[in-house]
Order: sequence, then C-alpha cells, then structure tokens
Amino acid sequence: MILIAGGTGRMGQQVVCRLAGRGLAVRILTRDPAHAQLLRSRFPELVEIALGDVRDAATVEWAAAGAHTVVSAMHGFAGAGVSPRTVDWQGNRNLIQAAGRGGAEHFILLSILQAGPDHPIELFRMKYRAEQDLRASALAWTIIRPSAFMELWAEIIGAPLVKTGRTRLFGRGANPINFVSATDVARCVELAVVDPAPRGAVVEIGGPQNITFRQFAQTFQAESGKAGSVSHVPLPVLRLMSVLMRPVNPSLARKIQASIVMDTHDMTFDASEFQRHYPSISLSSLAEVVKRDYAVSA
Repeated sequence: MILIAGGTGRMGQQVVCRLAGRGLAVRILTRDPAHAQLLRSRFPELVEIALGDVRDAATVEWAAAGAHTVVSAMHGFAGAGVSPRTVDWQGNRNLIQAAGRGGAEHFILLSILQAGPDHPIELFRMKYRAEQDLRASALAWTIIRPSAFMELWAEIIGAPLVKTGRTRLFGRGANPINFVSATDVARCVELAVVDPAPRGAVVEIGGPQNITFRQFAQTFQAESGKAGSVSHVPLPVLRLMSVLMRPVNPSLARKIQASIVMDTHDMTFDASEFQRHYPSISLSSLAEVVKRDYAVSA
C-alpha cells in the first residue's frame, strides 16, 4: 500500500494515476473526498480514500497504518485556514512520525527547489524544516525538489490571455525563472516509488529553460495565436499590498510576497545534472505544455 498525502492536487493526481496504472494499491489522504472519489472511480480496486487532515496527528496515524511507502505531495501555501507552517512543516512532521510508527519502509517528500532556513518565502523555510525532520527519522527517504510548476503559472498568466485577451504580470517580469511541468515531477515521484536508486538522495528537478514572465506570456501568445495585451503591477505596489494584506488575507499576502521574490531573486536552475542521472524522464518545454493544455482550434 502506498499512502499519498496531497493525492488530489495538481501533481498528486498524476502520481495516483501513474501508480494505480502500474497495478499498485494507493491510499489517498485528503480533506477533499469528492476529488478523491473521481480517482477511485477510475481505479476502484486499487485506490482507497482516507479522509483526514495532516494537521490532525490522530487521523494521520490511522491513514499511515500498513503503508509501506508514504508520499507527501501536499502544501499549505494557499487556502483558508492553512499555512506553510501548519501543513508543510508540522503536517509533514505528523506524517513522518506516523509513517515510522506504521512500519513504512520509504518516505518520499515533495519539497521545493532552493528550500533553506533563511529563504525569504515561508514555504521554502517550512519545506526545509520538514526535510530536516525526515533526515533525522529512521525512515529510508527521498527528497524531491522541483522548481515552479508550469501548469500553475499557466493558469495565472496564460489562461487569462487565452480566454480574455489580457493578462497581468506581477513586477517587472524580467527576472529569469525556472519552470518545470508537474507531469515531469509526477514521473520523478513514480520513479522514486518503484526504483530504489534515489533512496537517500535529494533530487532537484527543473525544466529545460530559464525564462522571464514576459517570455512566459509571449510563449502563450505564440502557441495560442492570441496576441492579447500584457500589463504589469509595479513592484512598489506589490510591496505595499503584501504588508496591507497580512492581517486580513494571509494567503493572498503570501502569494504577493512570493511574486516579489520571484521578480527580484535568482530563480534559475541548470537541469543538465538531472537529465544525466535520470535520462528516462525527458523534460517538457513551456511551449509543449501550452500546446497540450491550451490548444486553440483553428
């Protein structure tokens, strides 16, 4: 049995389908049974649902019982009532402890590229804390650190351009950033489940290009045939909004702060080492993802 926390998320759903497609039994730990039920309907004999919350140690204990592999594909970056501290650190700590007591053999943690104790984004700091808790446990482990998901930013920047002919960039949009497809990350998780080679390894995965948000929008324009218009929210406005939103909408404040960091810090990555170690996983370009998900009929 493979327990997947976050199995109804953008990347987690693909992991569930890949593993169940191999004939492996999967248990989804989720607060969203409706989305999990859709996955179960595809693989009724292989997918089961454990309704629970990683912030509740008791439900995590029950869900982890009997699982030989545990995959944490969750995050608390956005959403009401959650935060990186309560989900990405404390929730993962609950999951790691429950996996150990439940007899799991292997724990796979989805962290984030550049996770560290002093990173300006809270999510990165809390993922780093979870990494340290996992390393200190008695579990065999694999830590996977992806860069920013193409599909997430496609929804934020590209989808409005295709649907309305307008989109907005946060900040200057001139800072090179590495984006990776969630599909490629799901394949990396699948490999970590079925192949013992990545155990005890920190696997950093990114896409084949470092591109700016301006280039991101231009790729959508080129591949969709929608010229559209692109505007900007200036950095001073973002900085003011991040402060004003903290007491009233912490989730939005975190998103704004992340956009500031992405516009001002080094967010690049060289994927050549990943490709040397894992040649079976070919990395998707943004153009390929746009064609796949946002093809416009002639």
